[in-house]
Amino acid sequence: MTRALLALFASTLLAGAAASADPPRIAIIIDDLGYQLAAGRRAIMLPGPVAFSFLPFTPRAAALAHDAHVQGKEVLLHLPLQAGMDGPAAEPREIHLDMSRQMMATTLSEALASVPFVVGINSHRGSLLTRHPGHMQWLMEAIREHEGLYFVDSYTTHRSIAVQIAHEAGLHAVRRDVFLDPDASPETVAREFERLKQLARERGRALAIGHPYPATLDLLEKELPMLESDGFELVSVSEYMR
Repeated sequence: MTRALLALFASTLLAGAAASADPPRIAIIIDDLGYQLAAGRRAIMLPGPVAFSFLPFTPRAAALAHDAHVQGKEVLLHLPLQAGMDGPAAEPREIHLDMSRQMMATTLSEALASVPFVVGINSHRGSLLTRHPGHMQWLMEAIREHEGLYFVDSYTTHRSIAVQIAHEAGLHAVRRDVFLDPDASPETVAREFERLKQLARERGRALAIGHPYPATLDLLEKELPMLESDGFELVSVSEYMR
């Protein structure tokens, strides 16, 4: 075989491999839902398998979770975990360091009962609790008792060990890569969405968390329909885990 034919054969193989490679995967969770009805309904109508995470015991959580489920979207529990030693709990019945193992398990069960159709859990706050291996082990073992749930660490501190402990407990778990809206300005949301895509290109996948802010929903309504033509695959969190 001549050198020219060898080069042609090699380039054909490379082109075929590139064509058959899976596109970078992106998963998106919108959390902090459960208080505002209009914003929640607008979020749930986002195109594609975006997931929605609801704060427990909030007045609109059950109705909005039902709407999300009817739309074929995954429903998560946005579980409040202690962020610091000072100040009151940010949400009703936050899980904190002073809880016994049984109290933690009971609080988790009550939180799950307040939001229907839950398939996974992601942490709300938690920059203190997610650093403590004992309490994380209790929590992950309690989650494991509710069969089939996965865990997403919102990763509010680089010292979090939540995913490691979740894996040790036998749970499917990942951590958040990008916050789409660390502030609610359109410029920030656009910048972080581009960063999400770049991370997906580099790693093969990336997971973002956003909130039902007008700027976030404006951008996602515009950009999500174009992801496929841009070479990405938007997937559910369950599919992302696989």
